[in-house]
Amino acid sequence: MKYIKKNQPPQDFTAWKNQKNEDWQPSWDNFQNPQKDLVHQSLLKEQGYICCYCERRINQKNSHIEHFKPRNQDPDLALDYTNLIASCQGERENLPTIPVHYGHKKAGWYETALMVSPLISDCSDFFRYTDDGQILPTQDPAKQLAAKETIKRLALDIDKLRKMRSKALEGILDGIEDLSGDDLKKLIAAFEKTSADGKYTEFYSAIAFILKQHHINF
Repeated sequence: MKYIKKNQPPQDFTAWKNQKNEDWQPSWDNFQNPQKDLVHQSLLKEQGYICCYCERRINQKNSHIEHFKPRNQDPDLALDYTNLIASCQGERENLPTIPVHYGHKKAGWYETALMVSPLISDCSDFFRYTDDGQILPTQDPAKQLAAKETIKRLALDIDKLRKMRSKALEGILDGIEDLSGDDLKKLIAAFEKTSADGKYTEFYSAIAFILKQHHINF
């Protein structure tokens, strides 16, 4: 899970909400295009086009606007941009044929002490990864319970995802033993930046974790 630094909401979205009056109130039910499309694009851009939870590559077609804190728990946050993130599995995907995961899996569940948020700067510290793509809770006792529950509630450990992480790590691990300590540091720094088109590398956190472990053991 990679930290998401929230930007300012699209101006058109803010202007649309500011049109509220005695006869009309903005709501999730009347939140439509073009405002919804603009918000979705903005979320993708600020996340570097990776899923807020698993870090798969996403676009508007294969993702949906996710409420970090569900609407059933806090309706007032339904149109609060700071509570909106982009999660993979689009709104219209045929969910029964796909392992339901991430935002759709979480559904209306949320517990402050047990849900690791990608909106907190140390969210990546709650998890660790193995060379074969597994995601595990950190060994820090203070963070273990929340990490374990988040992995379970979001289905971050499904076989499909583990295989995808493993494949992403294969190319990174090939030849890593030949790198010097300085080269490893440069490689880690490179992955912390977006590409020229504003995209982060898929499964950035798993890759960064494995590279840092190799650097520690260098």
